[in-house]
Amino acid sequence: MTSAIRQPETPAAALPPRLIATDLDGTLLRDDKSVSPRTVAALAAAEEAGIEVFFVTGRPARWMDVVSEHVHGHGLAICGNGAAVVDLHGGPGAHRFVKVRELARENALDAVRLLRDAAPGTVYAVEQTYGFYQEPDYPKLHMETPDSLAPAEALLAPDAPGADEPVLKILAYHPSIDPDAFLTLARLAIGDRANVTRSSPSALLEISGPGVSKASTLALCCAERGISNEQVVAFGDMPNDVEMLTWAGRSYAMGNAHPDVLAAASGRTVANNEDGVAVVIERLVVERTG
Repeated sequence: MTSAIRQPETPAAALPPRLIATDLDGTLLRDDKSVSPRTVAALAAAEEAGIEVFFVTGRPARWMDVVSEHVHGHGLAICGNGAAVVDLHGGPGAHRFVKVRELARENALDAVRLLRDAAPGTVYAVEQTYGFYQEPDYPKLHMETPDSLAPAEALLAPDAPGADEPVLKILAYHPSIDPDAFLTLARLAIGDRANVTRSSPSALLEISGPGVSKASTLALCCAERGISNEQVVAFGDMPNDVEMLTWAGRSYAMGNAHPDVLAAASGRTVANNEDGVAVVIERLVVERTG
């Protein structure tokens, strides 16, 4: 089973792991969004061996029910591509925001304007701590009903619904541009006004505050625990995972990963539907416990 894994060839590989950081969709979760029994067992074994497990995802907190019972002692997850650290101990609908790294509305408006000019036909949604708002033409990409429909400029106005809530990220969708080309175009157009990435197979971009990423928020959480990047093992499959995989001492691209992720990671495991995260964790636990 482990022969399918390319081992990282870095000095960090000799350091005992203290924290596992794993993406969810396309990584820990199977394509049907389930957590396999093997993966559940591996996560529990890691925690039992003293290795913390952090879920680090682009998902909003309200979509974390699928893994909320697997957060073990600390109860924390990094959501919204690093825009929020959430305590899931309260269970579905009762999560608590521990840390919020918001996208300033001024920056969000600039990003909307710049990308509208660069890619006419782009439509937007606004993700806030508890609310979700979208433009009328934004497609039904999510299994939820928006709290309000209006142009993005109105949704981000000082008197907009939910104006007292932090904005976590803007979602930008284009119906016809190639997803990777759209990401490159948006990064050039928006520049340092926001951080732009993607995790969807479609041309759907996720726009966060400047410097906000899975990697930067994970680094903050690790610093609070006295954990260095060399003691972190990370897993991912899409461009929004690249910074995290580059930062971690050991990192694994899934067998189903985007080419940029395969290039960024120091190791490779099998696909999400083959329990690629569990395959590696099982070996890490053996390393840790001897």
